[in-house]
Amino acid sequence: LCLSLYAQIGLNITQICLAKECSEDEIVEEVLKLNEDPRVHGVYLHLPPASLTSRVLNTLKPEKDVDGISDLNMGRLVRGDLSKGFVPPIANAVLDLLEKHDTSLEGKTVLLVGGEGSLGVALQCLIERRGMVVFKSHWSSKSLQRQVCLCGGTGVAPPVDLKSWVRPGAAVIRCQPSLETGIVTYTVIVITITLHNVVHNCSRWFQEQQYRPWHLRSLKLQPLTPVPSDIEISRAQTPKPVDQLAAEIGVLPEELEAYGRSKAKVQLSLLDRLHTQPDGKYVLVAGITPTPLGEGKSTVTIGLVQALSAHLKLNSFACLRQPSQGPTFGVKGGAAGGGYAQVIPMEEFNLHLTGDIHAITAANNLVAAAIDARMLHEATQSDKALFNRLVPSVNGVRRFSPIQISRLNRLGINKTDPASLTPQEVSTFVRLDLDPSKITWQRVVDTNDRFLRKITVGQASTEKGMIRETGFDIAVASEIMAILALADSLEDMKNRLARMVVGTSRSGQPITAEDLGVSGALAVLMKDAIKPTMMQTLEGTPVFVHAGPFANIAHGNSSVLADKLALKLVGRNGFVVTEAGFGADIGMEKFFNIKCRASGLRPNVVVLVATVRALKMHGGGRGLNLSLVAGGCRSNLRKQIQIAHLFGVPVVVALNVFNPTIEVKLFNLLSVAFINLYCIFSKSNFLDSVPLTGALMCFHLSVSPSFPQMPIVEKIRTIAQKVYGADDIELSPEAEAKIDYYNQQGYGSLPICMAKTHLSLSHMPDKKGAPTGFTLPIRDVRASIGAGFIFPLVGTMSTMPGLPTRPCFYDIDLDPVTEEITGLF
Repeated sequence: LCLSLYAQIGLNITQICLAKECSEDEIVEEVLKLNEDPRVHGVYLHLPPASLTSRVLNTLKPEKDVDGISDLNMGRLVRGDLSKGFVPPIANAVLDLLEKHDTSLEGKTVLLVGGEGSLGVALQCLIERRGMVVFKSHWSSKSLQRQVCLCGGTGVAPPVDLKSWVRPGAAVIRCQPSLETGIVTYTVIVITITLHNVVHNCSRWFQEQQYRPWHLRSLKLQPLTPVPSDIEISRAQTPKPVDQLAAEIGVLPEELEAYGRSKAKVQLSLLDRLHTQPDGKYVLVAGITPTPLGEGKSTVTIGLVQALSAHLKLNSFACLRQPSQGPTFGVKGGAAGGGYAQVIPMEEFNLHLTGDIHAITAANNLVAAAIDARMLHEATQSDKALFNRLVPSVNGVRRFSPIQISRLNRLGINKTDPASLTPQEVSTFVRLDLDPSKITWQRVVDTNDRFLRKITVGQASTEKGMIRETGFDIAVASEIMAILALADSLEDMKNRLARMVVGTSRSGQPITAEDLGVSGALAVLMKDAIKPTMMQTLEGTPVFVHAGPFANIAHGNSSVLADKLALKLVGRNGFVVTEAGFGADIGMEKFFNIKCRASGLRPNVVVLVATVRALKMHGGGRGLNLSLVAGGCRSNLRKQIQIAHLFGVPVVVALNVFNPTIEVKLFNLLSVAFINLYCIFSKSNFLDSVPLTGALMCFHLSVSPSFPQMPIVEKIRTIAQKVYGADDIELSPEAEAKIDYYNQQGYGSLPICMAKTHLSLSHMPDKKGAPTGFTLPIRDVRASIGAGFIFPLVGTMSTMPGLPTRPCFYDIDLDPVTEEITGLF
């Protein structure tokens, strides 16, 4: 009967039968599976009373407890809060029968006989809520007959014939399984109410899937003067539990994977759930050419979202890159912002986070190991031996794996039976025939280690003379990092990983990670890294930290997925503030030419960050000299604004202030001549960022920068001339040969990602301001086919930074008693 009723209203029901002698642990295990299954919207525990232990009941999620017997649901019933929980269907059925028996229940007397447990509690609460008086008695009570006779004509009788005790017209309801005539009516009512609970829960679940308005609780700041160190400010604030933050911004519990108390991965299924939700406003923070210590773009980004959310009560999200261990322990230190605009906890932000960079390192080096191993085996085995090992016989059966079938299809061999391949097809299949001199894939490590820029491998006797030169890149320069930042789904990432070109065969054909048979394993290593990590600012505003490609080597922007998720979460009138690495000539140019192509998103406005310190540097010196600031404004600042205007985007200039009394005065004397719109921004008190948010609200229409198609050389020349200010480019013979090869392979339409110093608009780090009259040297050109761009190496630019004479790690230490970290900022 129950199954039939479920089928009639279109619900699927699965009956899970456990052994009669099953243990409590086995029941709990089954309940936990049902809790985590998003397809299950209701669970009914039809178990013997002895098996309905407190542990079993409290394991079941209250929102799936359609029988209403868990402790939390019973507590809600007693408290009178029925908005979230469920009432036991049997208790509801009793009330339904009582209401049918009498037109008015108020003032009547009810006797509950033997009403122990959750059913008795539920009945008593519901009956009293209808205005009736409730007495309770046990079956063995000597005064049972007297209590029944005293009832006002309404009672609940024991499972024996006590008709002589009950007044004529009184209602007797037996809440116990029975096969007596008339019980079918009671059963149908109970089942109907249970069905109603399931349907109601489905409706509730559907409502939860819709976009939820934010209920963000801001954390209070107590700015001090003088301003304490960044680490002191960070430790003085206690972050909200990450699950609480997620609930405040409409992230469902099943969409969150907590990594401790204060950070969590967010499931990509959120994008599917909110796919109809309009995007919010999209703000890009870039900068002028920075000093070696940066210009404070991360600080401005965080200060902006704090002002928007905590003070203007607008939904806002910051999207930041994950810091690399290289600069953290090398030159720069931590990168969590600064002052009263930081991501917290800053130690977790800067160290390991949720392990994405480690996953990239493992995946990258798996490819490197696969390359050398394959070359060794091909050099030392016959075609037949290779084939027998690549397609082994298991229990007398030889089969191709799916990734091998993909390789066969690319080779034009449309066969699935290993025995059907001809000797020539076997040779073509097993021989990648990589040219050792044309392997482009390098190993990576997330440390600035200049002595790994060029190494020799294969020198052990077991490598049988397979000696070759190779090198290491820093982990965040890996193509896998670029793919992580540009992928828009797990499937897209997997496809990009498969397309990565690791080298060239002796016949001139590109060899991919899929040819190596390793791309599926890479996707497995990266399956968690693709989910953005959620943290918060000092004032409790949400932050996505995801991906960290170097801006002067790769494209220098956080992930497409983080931006897309944030734009859905903030809603139509919210703001997502994302950051582009280094100056507008590097990070911002690549944001438009590479990231915008991949994402299809367009920013509404660019915030260009500058400091008087950097403006004076670009003006030719130091000191509080108005002419130096003017020189910096006329040269570098003006040029960076022009770069933004190349893409048709309005610009707001934010001055990151260190000495407000002097610097603001200097800047105000000059700003009107160079800037359409600007606001002053204070490093010590980020409440001053509120005026900047007002400027952002002036821009509501998104722009659509065009991406003209042209040959590789012309794209490089265009960036060099229009963005950097060069007269022309100079290609080395090696660069010219690589460009010819990429054109032959059909890669000419890919965008350009210049690997250039971030310390100058030119390729010369010591040339400040806006240099002109120079030729940009291109010494090499490489391709990241999986990521989808060509990257020329400009001048002496290296993909593995080195440590300075006095690295940051001199100041970084750990207190073994308190476990507090010092020196990270």
